[in-house]
Amino acid sequence: MNLETKLSKAKTSLILEHPFIGTIALNMPFKLDENVQTAATDGKQVLFNPDFIKDLTDEEMKFLVAHECMHPMLEHTTRRNGRDNYRWNMAGDYVINQLLTQENIGRMPEGGLCDGTIYNNGGGTSDGIYNLLPEGSGGGGYGGNGEPLDEILDSSSSPAETSKQQAEWRIKVAQAAQAAKMMGKLSSGLERLVSGLLTPKVVWQDVLARFVERAKNDERSWARPNRRFVAQNMYLPSVSGEVMGEIAIAVDCSGSIGQEEIDQFAAEIRAIQEDSRPATIHVIYFDSEVSHYETYGPDDGLNIRPHGGGGTAFSPVFNYMADKDINPVACVFLTDLYCSDFGPEPDYPVLWVTTGTDDAPFGEVVKMK
Repeated sequence: MNLETKLSKAKTSLILEHPFIGTIALNMPFKLDENVQTAATDGKQVLFNPDFIKDLTDEEMKFLVAHECMHPMLEHTTRRNGRDNYRWNMAGDYVINQLLTQENIGRMPEGGLCDGTIYNNGGGTSDGIYNLLPEGSGGGGYGGNGEPLDEILDSSSSPAETSKQQAEWRIKVAQAAQAAKMMGKLSSGLERLVSGLLTPKVVWQDVLARFVERAKNDERSWARPNRRFVAQNMYLPSVSGEVMGEIAIAVDCSGSIGQEEIDQFAAEIRAIQEDSRPATIHVIYFDSEVSHYETYGPDDGLNIRPHGGGGTAFSPVFNYMADKDINPVACVFLTDLYCSDFGPEPDYPVLWVTTGTDDAPFGEVVKMK
């Protein structure tokens, strides 16, 4: 069997057995290319290395073809946004391989990345898993084994073209889902995936990154005095140009917060440290009062773990920072927002990243999904 026939056979099998993926695969141009190591996609076409695919079984070919269709479907080719390519590829593979394995779509080629614990700890998203993977990670990365099956190629388009490609892919997904439903072959798992892809939503990690970046680039250098010098009758700026000053992160450790949320919180604190490198990160653990306090520099290892476990009150956090002369450029609360004791609004911006309700009397609120 020649390789073009082998690729066509994989497409045909997917259409008959898994029509959601098969419909998408049918409309994706495939090309043999010796310049890629295994396989690669930029969302417009898929490239396959002949030497890599010639020894794959039929089931492995089905898996690989489905895998390549999933990358642009999940916007991996358009949402990297400057993140490390290899880590982003690993994160995407952990998501895709888990989904395809759960759906029994073919068989993953040997050496791929698939780990249920990593998938769950990252919230089942490439963004969450990326934040778990250590910088410069290779091979098994965050406790797993294997390597990416392919390469994710950026779409190399303008912002307008990128938005157009994303819109086109949402149409493809909707049409493929409808075709699979008509055949009675859209599983509940894939139906949930499609709903998530087609439902407009805020990517809370992006909001958090933009919020921290605004603090980093804050030009309000004389807008409020640095409290450390007020007692000396010295009126000095509290924020200076492009330098990322001190940031406070308040971690909710009340009884309604579980280990899964704490793990998500830890991943985001790590992302803030790596991407923005604040001069100091003040980590304040609280329930109905401040239960623990730590500081980290740009290169310090993080050890985020729960302290406390009682009720919830936010005002003690603001009081604690005032008492300790902590003067952050911004404060991020990682919480479920189930609390009525907010206290007065402080003179620095506040972002509430919430796993629960989205009601707060001040600051910016973004839901953690």
